Amino acid sequence: MSNPDKKGFSKISNLVSCRQVLNIMTMFGFMLNYALRVNLTIAIVAMVKTNTTNTIGVILNGNSTTNLTTPSSNVSPAGEVEDEKFAWDSYQQNFVLGSFFWGYILTELPGGRLAELIGGRRVFGHSMLWASLLTLFTPMAAHFDYVALIVVRVVLGFMLGASWPAIHPVAAVWIPPLDRSKFMSNMMASSLGAAITMPICGFFISSFGWASVFYLTGGVGLLWSICWFLFVFDTPATHPRISPEERREIEEAIGSSTSKKRPSHVPWGELLTSSAVWAIIITHGLSVFGFFTVINQLPTYMHDILNFNIKKNGLFSSLPYLGKYIMALSSSYLADFLRQKGTLSTTATRKVFTTFALFTPGLLMVVQVYLGDVAGWSVAIFTLALFFHGAVTAGYLGNGLDIAPNFSGTIFGMANTLSSFGGFLSTWMVGALTYKDKTYHQWQIVFWVLAATYMSGAIVYVIMGTGELQSWNSPPEKNRTDEADQEEGLPLKEKVANGN
Repeated sequence: MSNPDKKGFSKISNLVSCRQVLNIMTMFGFMLNYALRVNLTIAIVAMVKTNTTNTIGVILNGNSTTNLTTPSSNVSPAGEVEDEKFAWDSYQQNFVLGSFFWGYILTELPGGRLAELIGGRRVFGHSMLWASLLTLFTPMAAHFDYVALIVVRVVLGFMLGASWPAIHPVAAVWIPPLDRSKFMSNMMASSLGAAITMPICGFFISSFGWASVFYLTGGVGLLWSICWFLFVFDTPATHPRISPEERREIEEAIGSSTSKKRPSHVPWGELLTSSAVWAIIITHGLSVFGFFTVINQLPTYMHDILNFNIKKNGLFSSLPYLGKYIMALSSSYLADFLRQKGTLSTTATRKVFTTFALFTPGLLMVVQVYLGDVAGWSVAIFTLALFFHGAVTAGYLGNGLDIAPNFSGTIFGMANTLSSFGGFLSTWMVGALTYKDKTYHQWQIVFWVLAATYMSGAIVYVIMGTGELQSWNSPPEKNRTDEADQEEGLPLKEKVANGN
C-alpha cells in the first residue's frame, strides 16, 4: 500500500530540493542566531531608568556598543510605549550584557564534537530552540530579579555557543565538496541579520515597549526551530522525501571523505600536530580579532576623534553588515565555480580568497593611518574593510570540511573558542592605548596593529594552509567489531545491492 505522506513529500521535492531547503533554513537560522544574542543590547537603553545619564560600554559576542548614552530626560517621546524601567547603573548594565559570553565560550568545542557524534541537525536545532524559549522568558526574568536575568543570559550563551560549530557536520554529510563554499556563506547571514535586526527592534521598542523585542525574536526563533525539525534531517539516507536522484548525487559526490559511521573518537595527536588545523585556528583568531576591533571601535573612534555619531545614521550602521553578506555570497559562488571548472585547486582557492579577505582590510587600515582624521574617509575605509572581509567564507572559514570533514565541528569549535577572546582583547587593547590619551595619534597605533593582524593572518594561511584531505580524517575504530555500518549511513547504491 502506498504511503500518502511520501506522495505529498514527492510533490514537494519536485518544487524544491532537500539541499535548497537546508540552505534556506540555515540562512534564516544564522540571521535569527544574531538576533537572539543582540536583542538585549538593543533593548537595554529603553530598559534602564533615564533620570540620570548612563554611559554603556559593552561586549556581546564581539559586538560592542561604546559610549551609547541614554537621554537624561524622564519624558518619553510622544507615542512611545513605556515599560517598567530598572535602576541599573553602568556597571550593572555591562555585567548583564557581558554575561552572555560566560556561557557562550564554554560550548564552542563541546558543541562541535557533539554534532559529530549525534548529528548537527539536533545540536543546531536544540541550540536555537532553547535559546528562543529563554528569550521569551527574558522579560519575566528581568522583572523578577537582576540576577535571574544574568542567569538567563548565561544559559542563552551556553546554548548558542554550540550552534556555529554544529553546522559544519551538517555540511559534511549534506553538501558535496565543490558546493561547500556557497553553503558556508549562509553563516554570514548573521551579518544580514544585523542589518535588519536593529531597525526592526527599534521600531518595536518605540511602538510596543522593550519587552516586545524579546517576544518578537523569541517567537520567530521558536517558529524557525519547529520548521527546522520538520524539514531538515540528519543525513540524505534518513530524509523521508528526498528523491533517489538527489540522494545518489550527494552520496556519490561526498564519497568516502565523510565516514558512513561517525568516528567514535578524535585522533587528538594527529589533529593537534597538524599544520593544516593550526592554519585554520590561527588565521581565524587573527581574522576575528581584526573584525571585532573594526565593528566594536568604529562608533567610539568616530565619536571621540571626529565628533560624528555613526549610530544615528541608519545607512552607515547597516551598510557594512549588508556589504559583508553580499561579498560572502558572491565570493563563495565564484570560489566553487573556479573549483568545479578546474581553474583553481581547493588549496589554491582557499589561499587566494583568504589572502584577499584579510590582506585587503590590512592595506585599508594602513590607509586609515593617513586618512582617518576625515569622517568621510573613515566611514568609507571601515565599510570597505568589512565588505572585503566577507570573502573569508570562500577561504579558511569552511576549510575544516576540506581537510577533515569527520572532525570539522571540532576544528571550528577550537578556532571559535580562541577567536571568542578577540572581542575582549580588542576592547582591552583600544582601552589601554586611548585611556589617558584619546588622540588621533593613539588611534593610529590601533590602525597599525590592525594592519599587522590582518596581514599576519593571510601570511600564516598562505604558508600553512591546505585544501587536501588529511589521512587522520578516518581513524581506525577502537575495539572495532565486524558488525555492519548503521543502516542510516549506508549509501543508496549499497542498499540496493544488498536487496534492502
